[in-house]
Amino acid sequence: MSGEFAAVDVIRAKRDGHALSDAQIDWVVDAYTRGVVADEQMSALAMAILLRGMSGGEIARWTAAMIASGERLDLSAVPRPTVDKHSTGGVGDKITLPLTPLVAACGAAVPQLSGRGLGHTGGTLDKLESIPGWRARLSNEEFVGQLSDVGAVICAAGEGLAPADRKLYALRDVTGTVEAIPLIASSIMSKKIAEGTGALVLDVKVGTGAFMKDEADARELARTMVELGKAHGVKTVALLTDMNTPLGLTIGNAVEVAESVEVLAGGGPADVVELTVALAREMLDAAGIDADPARVLASGKAMDTWNAMIRAQGGDPAAALPVARETEVLRAAEDGVVATVDALGTGLAAWRLGAGRARKEDPVSFGAGVVLHKRPGDAVRAGDVLLELRTDEAARIPAALADARAAVTVAPGAPTRERLLIDRIA
Repeated sequence: MSGEFAAVDVIRAKRDGHALSDAQIDWVVDAYTRGVVADEQMSALAMAILLRGMSGGEIARWTAAMIASGERLDLSAVPRPTVDKHSTGGVGDKITLPLTPLVAACGAAVPQLSGRGLGHTGGTLDKLESIPGWRARLSNEEFVGQLSDVGAVICAAGEGLAPADRKLYALRDVTGTVEAIPLIASSIMSKKIAEGTGALVLDVKVGTGAFMKDEADARELARTMVELGKAHGVKTVALLTDMNTPLGLTIGNAVEVAESVEVLAGGGPADVVELTVALAREMLDAAGIDADPARVLASGKAMDTWNAMIRAQGGDPAAALPVARETEVLRAAEDGVVATVDALGTGLAAWRLGAGRARKEDPVSFGAGVVLHKRPGDAVRAGDVLLELRTDEAARIPAALADARAAVTVAPGAPTRERLLIDRIA
């Protein structure tokens, strides 16, 4: 490790707008991971980074230091080309569930390390844990073995991958520094690079239900992450996609699994199918595989891979999914056309119903969530059901209903259609 520094000098340097040296970055990330740099010192540095920014070189070095804080998985024994996808998170974003087995069915290996939900954005692991018996934790040996045998794994990241990120992520959450683009980019990319994948496709969401509300910020984040991937030898491309409206017709855990299975069976909402196929094309191109994911999806091969992936992790793909005990519907007050279904509002409603969590340690209700009956552009009559709320606790319904009511608007004329795919950054 490079020579010792005083944490306060590193903080002052960034506070005053200076670039941190490679040695300073290496030292501060390592010292924080070991507990030598205190939380309050790293909080101050994170705030300085938020306010002052970082150069591309600084971000690349910071990311490398985060990777170096732990192990880097070796996937060289996997007989197929490896490619992964990361989404910055949104409402109804169940795309990982049909996408992972689809890309594996096309001949790639997909090492998908996923997380849990916090706030209004759902977590892939929470969704999958609604399947009876399915387990999120795999040893490195199980991970590589399943990747070789099935071609698809969705599981929790091991404790050994980028431990600096786990510690810093928790700190950013409580110090108002989550929004720092250098820290977002290095957080995501340190884990993805440490996971050992050969190629990576990023789905950067933009809109009310996304982390990035502003398209310019989303572009900056996407460009930063693509450059980081390339700098570490990982072929990386990003798609900017819309998150003003929820993806699909379901928001929650079990309800999103059921919708994902519909997609794998050849049905499902058009937007979920469109984005799944678009991301699959990018992943296969990055992995150097010539296959048509739309044809493979229609063939049923992706469903076979899904069943094998769920069984390999102890789950029963044929088991009944949890169903919430209480339901409530929101009806249209007038004739017209659905103008908006706001992603943030419907995501908050699902969270209030118990589908999400306010703190990392909170449990989630697998059956809770929101089921949309209408999407923007659909004609409605007064009294038609717009959406359905599901929860295990009736006391949760009034607050969720208020969010849902504010999220859906009906107007006399048809709305302009949002583009789902906004741009591609490579």
